[in-house]
Amino acid sequence: MAITLRSSSEISYPILSAGAFTATLSVRETGPVDAAKPRLLDRVREAIRTRHYSRRTEKAYVHWIKRYIFFHGKRHPAEMGAAEVTAFLTFLAIEGKVASSTQNQALSALLFLYREVLGVELPWLDDLVRAKRPQHLPVVLTRDEVRAVLQGLDGVPRLMAILLYSAGLRLLECCRLRVKDVDFAMNQITIRDGKGHKDRPTMLPATVKVELVAHIERVREQHQADLRHGAGWVELPGALMRKYPNAGRDWGWQWVFPATRFYVDRVTDQRRRHHLHESVLQRAVKDAVRAARITKPATCHTFRHSFATHLLEESHDIRTVQELLGHQDVSTTMIYTHVLNRGPAGVRSPADRMFL
Repeated sequence: MAITLRSSSEISYPILSAGAFTATLSVRETGPVDAAKPRLLDRVREAIRTRHYSRRTEKAYVHWIKRYIFFHGKRHPAEMGAAEVTAFLTFLAIEGKVASSTQNQALSALLFLYREVLGVELPWLDDLVRAKRPQHLPVVLTRDEVRAVLQGLDGVPRLMAILLYSAGLRLLECCRLRVKDVDFAMNQITIRDGKGHKDRPTMLPATVKVELVAHIERVREQHQADLRHGAGWVELPGALMRKYPNAGRDWGWQWVFPATRFYVDRVTDQRRRHHLHESVLQRAVKDAVRAARITKPATCHTFRHSFATHLLEESHDIRTVQELLGHQDVSTTMIYTHVLNRGPAGVRSPADRMFL
């Protein structure tokens, strides 16, 4: 007689019984079930998050990797190499007519895919056709034009636009301000995790101080009401939520410009407020520029350009302006010297002397 128990690997054991027969017990030892291998894009996302890249970088890299795969008929990137990368990037430059910064972003995404995810070092892309990098001067508004645009705004968008111009903030830097980073005693705003993952201090202008104090007090009242209704949570950077589980409801971590609606986080089930979406200010500024009948292609970032240019016009040191803007290299700040009311723009034409 044979008694058989089947599992993953079979081992036979002879069993001596009291009778005249021998039974054989066969047992298969169960091994660990092979976990399903993560999909390629999930591996890309995991690698990006492990390196603490921003969500926008993750979204952009995944977008370009998808386009690269579809461009080559859904072939797996492991089956392709430098020739396919070169063909895709050249297509973007010649057929797609993308800007050089767009092509460089696509290249960075593919280099990340091969180096960090697939573990393949691509050789130099010799045949790559580079998109041309044009030299554009920044759009700068005069003081009267800035005043006209600000007068066309009201409420929270007006306050945010004043901060963009008076402190030289980037759009997302303004949207992501937290209460703890506004120091009214020192008249200073601290920008956290700005471009290049750098912190920097900048000024808190006196012209906006009173209005900002009143706004933050209204935000405090809203936060207190949220707490009474079981909400009041806010997203924290990195792993701070695990380290300080209740910090997400602290007043200091709240957004200076919170959204008007709640959302429920899918992981924690917390009722949170995000910061005000940047498109709210972008639309308001676009409408104000149109209402002021300004023909320059002015955007929210134009306030930052105007801030730097007007400081240099007032003979402030370019190194100081560089620090306020958070530029890594002073050569980036020097572009604003080309739009001053001095230099080529300040030279008087000989025709003015002849006919005026």
